[in-house]
Amino acid sequence: MSDKEDRPFRVLGIQQVAIGGESKDKLKAFWVDTLGLEKKSEFRSEKENVDEDILSMGKGPYAVEIDIMQPIDPTKSPKVHEPKLNHIGLWIDDLEKAVDWLVKKGVRFTPGGIRKGAAGYNVCFIHPKGNDEFPLSSEGVLVELVQAPPEVIKALG
Repeated sequence: MSDKEDRPFRVLGIQQVAIGGESKDKLKAFWVDTLGLEKKSEFRSEKENVDEDILSMGKGPYAVEIDIMQPIDPTKSPKVHEPKLNHIGLWIDDLEKAVDWLVKKGVRFTPGGIRKGAAGYNVCFIHPKGNDEFPLSSEGVLVELVQAPPEVIKALG
């Protein structure tokens, strides 16, 4: 049986694109003031060293978040402004099954496991680099897996 046939989850679409910079004000000037994206909410976490605005592009289950982020302390990690394209988020129809299956395949995840993300959905992150124990990774790009809510699964599934 191929991986496609036994994969117990589906990637439904892009949930978010996260962009980091030294100044959220400069990012806002472009994404909100110039392009007209709507600010939905804010998120701040000392532990994750992030001060972010969650913007929206599109409507309903087809909306995509654009998260503009600046570090609370640019000298500390994680450095959410390096690289500028911080990560992409993918809607997943069954996050727990996806994580279990991917770990068995040798995919490396970042510490923290499945947890509530900034937008309120359960999330986890695929590490951008593999290691000896988990050699598969997203090869340099941080990828956030996001549990899709029922209306997104219905619309995109």
